[in-house]
Amino acid sequence: MEPHSTTTAAPEAASPEAIRRRSRITALIVACALFMQNLDSTVISTALPTMARAFGADPVHMNVALTSYLLSLAVFIPASGWIADRFGAKQVFRLAILVFTVGSVLCGRADSLGFLVAARIFQGIGGAMMVPVGRLVLLRTVPKHELVAAMAWLSTPALLGPVLGPPIGGFIVTYFSWPLIFDINIPIGLLGVVLVSKFVEDVREPLHTRFDWRGLALSGTCLASLMFGLETAGRGVVEPALTQAMLGLGVVSALLYAWHARHTAAPLLDFSLLRHRTFLVAVTGGTLFRIGIGAIPFLLPMMLQLTFGKSAAQSGLITFASSLGALLMKPASTRALRWLGFRDTLVANAVLSAVLLGVIGLFRPDWPAAVIYTILIAGGFFRSLQFTAYNALAYADVPRPQMSAATSFYATVQQVSMTLGVSAGAASLTISMAAAGHSTPMLADFTIAFLVVATSTMLSTPVSLLMPRHAATEVSGHAQRG
Repeated sequence: MEPHSTTTAAPEAASPEAIRRRSRITALIVACALFMQNLDSTVISTALPTMARAFGADPVHMNVALTSYLLSLAVFIPASGWIADRFGAKQVFRLAILVFTVGSVLCGRADSLGFLVAARIFQGIGGAMMVPVGRLVLLRTVPKHELVAAMAWLSTPALLGPVLGPPIGGFIVTYFSWPLIFDINIPIGLLGVVLVSKFVEDVREPLHTRFDWRGLALSGTCLASLMFGLETAGRGVVEPALTQAMLGLGVVSALLYAWHARHTAAPLLDFSLLRHRTFLVAVTGGTLFRIGIGAIPFLLPMMLQLTFGKSAAQSGLITFASSLGALLMKPASTRALRWLGFRDTLVANAVLSAVLLGVIGLFRPDWPAAVIYTILIAGGFFRSLQFTAYNALAYADVPRPQMSAATSFYATVQQVSMTLGVSAGAASLTISMAAAGHSTPMLADFTIAFLVVATSTMLSTPVSLLMPRHAATEVSGHAQRG
């Protein structure tokens, strides 16, 4: 295994412009992989009724095609960091893209629900390795002063995928055939394999620990059980007793893993990383923020279609406005963090994002379209800036030998928090409907649901105050400006 000193010598000798160019190319390659996964995760939801008819299955049961993929992610994401150190981040990233692409091919050839579930699980193994290992590749090749700009490339596709997925899925199912929603990944995946082979460096760290098999069993059981319980809670997909049992199993497994991690030298999910103040803020504050934001792809299209009378295509065009704001953010993120620093940016931005999220719940059919679009574009801008800041802050003070463990931990938390967002939005809507005696959601119910998830976003503000004002200045460039 190559010592990391040999792989980092080249960047030191390269010119600043060459370093910047390589950083942007690497960030773009990783961003494309992230976009492919996020698009795939949402584009399938629109096609489920059509696929159910093709398989002769109950549409209600088709939800397992979504949960099987999420469960596969939950089980294997924690192992991604160790595997990257063992076999090399470049090799694992390239293989993960290939596995995800082959899984997409298998999903498109499915002729039964059982075949589709098996293919989605296989695809999830690739997805679990692809995103965290891709981020690790970026962290190990990008200098810290270029980290914010690089992370902006990752935040944008994270927001674009959930917005573009439903309208693209609806268009494909309406005018073509459902296998195409998986086949669109094939050219992207093959291009990704070629680009990784040509442009991505093989940067490794020496590995001195054994794989934590017991930790994988406990963390996998915990995350899979919790995500299954959260995905099925209150949706009538399975019996309530099963949902409660899975949530209980998840809590027990979490407690057992916490005990295991305290008595293991190199646990799979290393809680000692939380001793770094910046990583702690990124994890806890980021989780609260993502719970609120994660509810938008669930609540907004439903509100537009059920209470505004919009079609699926029309609601997709409206929700697309958020992605425009995300695209506008990318060139502004570096300047904002250099001007304000991480702490002040996260505090001010969380307040603005929470307010704009709450305002979405106040939308009414008679509002001017220009006002609705302006609010959604502004919300997308500030949310994307916040994600960029959290993603850069998380790794600002993590020592290089712990970087792979940090990417596994952070990716796991991200996956769980976005699931919590959907669950929080669904639960708020259900409780409001029950309290008002509505059998179908009304505008007032959506208003309450958006205000609830906006509150979660607002709660991330005091967490950011745990940091000093000049935290992670090497990454933000705030000190240089001062």
